[in-house]
Amino acid sequence: MKALCILLLGAALPSAALAGPLTFDDALAKAKAGAPSVKAKALSADATRSARIAAGQLPDPKLALGIDSFPISGALAFQPSRDNFTWARVGVSQDIPNLAKRRAQRGRADADIAVADAGTLVEIRTVEVQTAIAWINLAYAERRLAALDDVLARLGRIVRTAPSAVASGNARPAQTLAGRAALARLQDRRDELVSAVARAKADLTRWTGEADPEIAGAVPDLTVDPARLRAGLERHPSLALLTAQAGRADADLRLAQADRRPDLGLDLSYQRRDPRFGDYVSAGVTIGLPLFKKRRQDPLIAARAADAGSARADADAALRALTADLEAGLADHVMHHAQWMRARDVLQPLAQERVTLEVASYAAGRASLVDLVDAHSALADAILETLDREATVAADGVRLNLLFGNTDL
Repeated sequence: MKALCILLLGAALPSAALAGPLTFDDALAKAKAGAPSVKAKALSADATRSARIAAGQLPDPKLALGIDSFPISGALAFQPSRDNFTWARVGVSQDIPNLAKRRAQRGRADADIAVADAGTLVEIRTVEVQTAIAWINLAYAERRLAALDDVLARLGRIVRTAPSAVASGNARPAQTLAGRAALARLQDRRDELVSAVARAKADLTRWTGEADPEIAGAVPDLTVDPARLRAGLERHPSLALLTAQAGRADADLRLAQADRRPDLGLDLSYQRRDPRFGDYVSAGVTIGLPLFKKRRQDPLIAARAADAGSARADADAALRALTADLEAGLADHVMHHAQWMRARDVLQPLAQERVTLEVASYAAGRASLVDLVDAHSALADAILETLDREATVAADGVRLNLLFGNTDL
């Protein structure tokens, strides 16, 4: 219910409040407030609440009209006014399901509401995680593109100096081709990064509704706390949904068990005869007779009991699967973080130092143009690799904290 209130409050915010470049938190808020899938789930929950009003109510009464004992043969055939047996009848009847059945119907409606609310929370969590990952992907796609453009600019300046180096005898003519080939390869990589930016924007548009999203602000620090994630695992929305579904299966079982009890019916009718003979009023009670329980009610009860057991088993299996996914994600996160630190603190500094040394050697005439081009290409690889690993760590943090954490949705 708390999540639904927040959802409705977010939907009521003016759209201008979230216009412009999107920070990480802005993107999540906009997605949760406007995602069509979340609205669909919320409307479905509203539908189940509306249906709850009718649950357990008595069926509509029935009106009966008829003519009884109309003669069609004998001396008085088709002459009802000459006997005292024919009358016109008007009556009402009311079926009364047993009290256990009506209580079970209300319990089933309550279970439907619980399932719908849990489904809404699952969808909100899914939208939040997917939006966060889309924002992270766009942020790092733009960073990669900017980093590669910087390397391209530096390498381009070197390639442009190649003719003068050839003229001065510091480089052979064929070495200029290596520089141009390296630039072409990096341009190919740049085209891939431009495409990655466009794809990331399209994904973020899907979740936020922004036609041309622009991101702002720093990547959030999503430190992973394994103990907290493990402690909150049993409150995961998907487990809450499965628990609600198990509750609905139990409600179906109680509804099937209620069929073992007899239902009642009331009848009241007024019979109008010829004025010479007077009128009558009739009243009666009908009682259902569940005499064949072994063939009718008991098999259905057994089926519903099996459904309830299956639903509880599904919840247990889901908990095990989530636990395994969490532990695997934590292990991968440790690996990815170590790889990122190694790239940031070792591989990229070494690549940068190589460029510095090759530039100095080239200036002193001890390195060729090819060496200089290779050093800058290796630096581009190291920078992009570092950003790739950092993006993986950030995505791990988003996925683990938002998917498994006990966040306030």
